[in-house]
Amino acid sequence: MDDQELGFKAGDVIEVMDATNREWWWGRITDGEGWFPATFVRLRVNQDEPADDEAHQVQEDGRVADGEAEEGSLVQSSKDQMRTNVINEILSTERDYIKHLRDICEGYIRQCRKRADMFSEEQLRTIFGNIEDIYRCQKAFIKALEQRFNRERPHLSELGACFLEHQADFQIYSEYCNNHPNACVELSRLAKLSKYVYFFEACRLLQRMIDISLDGFLLTPVQKICKYPLQLAELLKYTPPQHRDFKDVEAALHAMKNVAQLINERKRRLENIDKIAQWQSSIEDWEGEDLLVRSSELIYSGELTRILQPQAKSQQRMFFLFDHQLIYCKKDLLRREVLYYKGRVDMDRLEVVDVEDGKDRDLHMSIKNAFRLCCSTTGESHLLCARKPEQKQRWLKAFVSEREQVRLDQETGFSITELQRKQAMLNASKHRAAGKPKATSRPYYLTRQKHPALPAGLPPQQQVLVLAEPKRKPSTFWHSISRLTPFRK
Repeated sequence: MDDQELGFKAGDVIEVMDATNREWWWGRITDGEGWFPATFVRLRVNQDEPADDEAHQVQEDGRVADGEAEEGSLVQSSKDQMRTNVINEILSTERDYIKHLRDICEGYIRQCRKRADMFSEEQLRTIFGNIEDIYRCQKAFIKALEQRFNRERPHLSELGACFLEHQADFQIYSEYCNNHPNACVELSRLAKLSKYVYFFEACRLLQRMIDISLDGFLLTPVQKICKYPLQLAELLKYTPPQHRDFKDVEAALHAMKNVAQLINERKRRLENIDKIAQWQSSIEDWEGEDLLVRSSELIYSGELTRILQPQAKSQQRMFFLFDHQLIYCKKDLLRREVLYYKGRVDMDRLEVVDVEDGKDRDLHMSIKNAFRLCCSTTGESHLLCARKPEQKQRWLKAFVSEREQVRLDQETGFSITELQRKQAMLNASKHRAAGKPKATSRPYYLTRQKHPALPAGLPPQQQVLVLAEPKRKPSTFWHSISRLTPFRK
């Protein structure tokens, strides 16, 4: 597109000349030099072929071995050299990363704490997140790497076990990645004030750091946790199956992919809490604690018939299954898109029991597609019926998914902080105050999308005429009825 932009295709290897800008790098290939987007490429470690004098294997009597033996030794030497290059790359980047974290903690955070008139602890937590915790964990991690590094024969180093031993520590990156957008917003606000601009620049100069803005430095941990799977994939590529480190590297690659997946999943969950808060704000007559106090994920939703005992009275209700609780609401008789809060069920204390079709002895009535939510300690019981057997099966699967989600959250330590919950509820109140109708404020995934349907059995010409007809003048009947107090609800 431009003379200074570098054109390249998949498979090209670009030599990076300048990476001071986090979005656009200056690189060189055989066709020339230019700018290219950093997000379009991935890290590739130095894979230069070994020198010829190192590759050739010579026998003791000075004669070169036969062709097959020579070829085998060349391949083995090449793979050993490739693995050495990857290991050196991992250790080199890790040392640079540790220095980077130390510069942030000592060059910025320590100086900021000296200026209580400019920064509060809460503000520093917003800007830097838990980067100090990351620094402590990374120091322990690189120490383990150095201990496993074989200086005499680097290709025999066993680094896979280090990643496996510290895989739980890497989960703290989730908190940092989730907080990073808030840090960018806060730094953007402070950048408008000259005293903060001068202060951050003074911190950088005193620490003798390269010429990058603070938000650029704070992006590094986000990039780092994404590079570990790439580095381990390269290491596994040049680790022969008979190598003592092979199984550990294979397991480490799988573990670090899971860490990256966990971080992405937590990010998605936190992005959804704003939508859940908006949905709660759209429900009329809400009672009790906010939904986000205990829940953060919508598992399933749909319409069920609730049968009350002992009078066997049936009620049509909309049910929304979140982690830890089941919310049920009533539809407005006239405005079907409006919901009224009617209650909730604590899923942590209940057991889901499948009920066979047939006559219920206690209710003296026949039931179909039913299941019961029972609490053995309190005797609490809820009998719910679906319209179709397949709907019932989807609900039973949803209850299993809800328990699995709760178990995973407990294992990984996922939770919503008080600050995140309050911010989501504040955003929801602002969303309503913007003048949007309450009925349309529910997020898209909580409402069933409706599309105009053509009348069946009409020729195409008449169908077009039906859609093209102007709307009739609304009747005044319901308007008159709604003015009468007994029928207003």
